[in-house]
Amino acid sequence: MKRAIGIDIGGTKIAAGIISDTGGLLERAEVKSDPSDRENMFARVAEAVEQVLEKSDLSMDDMEGIGVGVPGKVDQEKGIAVFQNNLPWQQFPITASLEERFGTKLITIDNDVYMAAFAEWKAAQVKNDETFVYVTVSTGISCSVIHKGSFFRGAGFAGELGLIPVLSHGANERLEKVASGPGIQELAQKSLKLGAISTKKVFASYLKGKQEFGPVIDEVANTLAQGLYAISSILDPHKLVFGGSVIVNNPFLLELVKEKLKVYQLPEQQHLLGKMSISTLKQDNGIIGAGWRVFERL
Repeated sequence: MKRAIGIDIGGTKIAAGIISDTGGLLERAEVKSDPSDRENMFARVAEAVEQVLEKSDLSMDDMEGIGVGVPGKVDQEKGIAVFQNNLPWQQFPITASLEERFGTKLITIDNDVYMAAFAEWKAAQVKNDETFVYVTVSTGISCSVIHKGSFFRGAGFAGELGLIPVLSHGANERLEKVASGPGIQELAQKSLKLGAISTKKVFASYLKGKQEFGPVIDEVANTLAQGLYAISSILDPHKLVFGGSVIVNNPFLLELVKEKLKVYQLPEQQHLLGKMSISTLKQDNGIIGAGWRVFERL
């Protein structure tokens, strides 16, 4: 059995895992991010790798390579993290830094959502002539498109679904401003004139039947449906999988979104409703996808 390291880097945490060549997650470790500066952040990435190796009693000599998912825009050829909203890594040489620290020469990097999408695409066993879309709803909102077995990248920044304008309370807003985790918090605070409230508490209050939270969740479902209708209309995908903490932890939201989306769609577009599902890999899809990508390069 061949093994690789998969790393999923985020603004709040870094997860590292040992992945088999069949996509199995053999071991996992997680550390907190330190976005105070470039080198501190990289030190945490290295710590995550060292922890997962220690837990498994393996070394880098037992690994085929390292796959890394990084937020924002990356330059795969040069191995550089180009731009991120939540990390101090603009133009950071992530590949060279990992090579120097761990000695391995086989390192593949990509956008973190693309890495997660790859794992979901493999798990869904999508046909090679089909179009697959992965959508993550978490701290931000983004998507990745795999068409006929290859990523659609545009000029390098394709998939930023959260930047699409949607109509919310009579005004145009970016989707992630009203339907991401922080967006839902802000929406509840403004709509219900509340103090600080977590996204988790918003959903818990809704599920407990507190009627004042109904319009908030309804608005979230409606704005998500608007964003998804853009995907439905432009790409007409064969399958769409959701990930990210907001929807993975609140699976009932998918049915609400489907109801809203159906209103927007023409009958010919509604085949998608039966092909929308929530990730079975959940929060591990990023590290699984990152590690799995290593084996593509062997």
